[in-house]
Amino acid sequence: MNHALAHRGPDASGQWESAGIGLAHTRLAIIDLSDAGRQPMQDVSGRYTLTFNGEIYNYPQLKAELSDYPFRTQTDTEVILAAFSRWGIACVPRLNGMFAFALWDQQEQQLWLVRDQLGIKPLYYQHDPLSGRLVFASEIRALLASGLVKPQLDSDSLANYLRYQTVHTPNTMIAGLKMLAPASWLCIGKAGIQEQRYWQPQREARPSLDAQGWQALVRSQLQQSVAQQMAADVPFGAFLSGGIDSSVIVALMAEVSTQPIKTFTVTFDEAAYDESKYAHLVSERYRTDHCDIRLKADDFLALLPEALSAMDHPSGDGPNTYVVAKSTRAAGITMALSGLGSDEVFGGYAIFRQIQSLEARSWLLNSPWLARKLVANIWDSLQPSVAGAKIAAILSQRQLRWTTAYPLFRQVFLDPQIEALLNRRQLPENRVAQWLQSPGSGHLPSDWPLTSQVSQAEFYTYMQDVLLRDTDQMTMAHALEVRVPFLDPDLVSLVLNAPDAVKMGPGPKTLLVQAMSQYLPPEVIHRPKMGFTLPFERWMKTELRSFCEERLQKLGQRPYFQAATIQQYWQGFLAGNPRLSWSRLWTLVVLEHWLSENGVE
Repeated sequence: MNHALAHRGPDASGQWESAGIGLAHTRLAIIDLSDAGRQPMQDVSGRYTLTFNGEIYNYPQLKAELSDYPFRTQTDTEVILAAFSRWGIACVPRLNGMFAFALWDQQEQQLWLVRDQLGIKPLYYQHDPLSGRLVFASEIRALLASGLVKPQLDSDSLANYLRYQTVHTPNTMIAGLKMLAPASWLCIGKAGIQEQRYWQPQREARPSLDAQGWQALVRSQLQQSVAQQMAADVPFGAFLSGGIDSSVIVALMAEVSTQPIKTFTVTFDEAAYDESKYAHLVSERYRTDHCDIRLKADDFLALLPEALSAMDHPSGDGPNTYVVAKSTRAAGITMALSGLGSDEVFGGYAIFRQIQSLEARSWLLNSPWLARKLVANIWDSLQPSVAGAKIAAILSQRQLRWTTAYPLFRQVFLDPQIEALLNRRQLPENRVAQWLQSPGSGHLPSDWPLTSQVSQAEFYTYMQDVLLRDTDQMTMAHALEVRVPFLDPDLVSLVLNAPDAVKMGPGPKTLLVQAMSQYLPPEVIHRPKMGFTLPFERWMKTELRSFCEERLQKLGQRPYFQAATIQQYWQGFLAGNPRLSWSRLWTLVVLEHWLSENGVE
């Protein structure tokens, strides 16, 4: 199992065993590079043993509170042990960072599994209730390597993947294998197994604050988050695309650093994909030690099989991050800060405005279902596209609210397409719809502002199980640690409490832009938003065509799938059917590649 994780921690490895328990660790040294930081690590009493992945950003403050503990290292790992010795599991809400850890209590014969508040670091496990055995790891491949987990496909999760290009926590693509939910702990011991959530954003209305007051609070909290997350004993830098999010991070890093910040931008010969001119504006303003990573489309294409093989759990996204991480690590960087999470926290995606627009149209929400269904049929025939099909599906619902529209906005394949793909009579319940509409679930209290409710839906559906999972598996494939200051729990809670009128204005991410405008060149503020995209549609019809066709043919031979439908979709894509975009077919190609790589039946 530990060998399967060697890419995540090339600096050291260790094992520790006692009756009924075994822990192992591969180390990527970031804080205290000496051998004293090796794991698994025990506290001074020998009662607690810890294996820990991640970083605790407020460990110096916690260490000061625990001054009576006889510390032997300068690591944040030992601070967790000291905190658990003092406060028990109640120490976890005090931890500010990205983390997944397992802690064995020898005295109580209990194992604690814990995951950070926003789900930045992964933790997979399988519990066998008959034997009582529990196995866990940071990646699925380690669990499969144990020989204790059958590589068997979960059919309900397969439908979930086709809907959302991922499988939502707590499930995975492997039957019986779970992912610990963010902000949760799990305990297994003599009393059985328990799981509990330890943190969630709290509603705290601040009616006395005006727009300038909110901006000042956001600016202060973001400054604190960036300053905390710069702690490292290794070379570090920042991804700099020249967009608002990464530019803000670099500006705040430069504000507190005594040395030039190392920044990295992926540049392309193709003008449609190149953002380097904006990155150079920011780099020049903050005098960063800047590196352009020149990448030709063919270079990316050559790395694609390698990137797919690094994928621990199938995802429709991810290879872009793999290529950036590979180049950054090759430049000698071990840790980098990223602007990930800003769009979800500050409402940067188009879906935020789409839902605001829908909720403002009360006449549409309350119109008769039959009339809406007629309009939907007409719309679908006049607008043959992925977006048109989604709008038609939304209008056709008997109840039209944002909570019923949201699951369709985010779907990849719509349910009729999935029904044609799979050999099953009925699809399982939509996990996103279930989460949004479950009465009394406590996920989306109605007193939150609308955009804050959408943000929390984005956390659950897209950020945690696509963006963060992809970022972790694709950067740690190169032993590159990526930190995300926008996902500081205190910052997230603060922004969720901001009123819609403050957060959403004429442009994207109004609150963030207004709070940080003094740090940003005007060209960056007013530039068009660009995604990190590549010519996949052309590649899949040319250079990647045989690669795709081979995998789609193999997928069609699996018992869950209808081979004729897969070929129908593929031929439709080749012929330019606007309802069958490249990204939909790519999710099928990636799925088959992952199933074959991991021997999943």
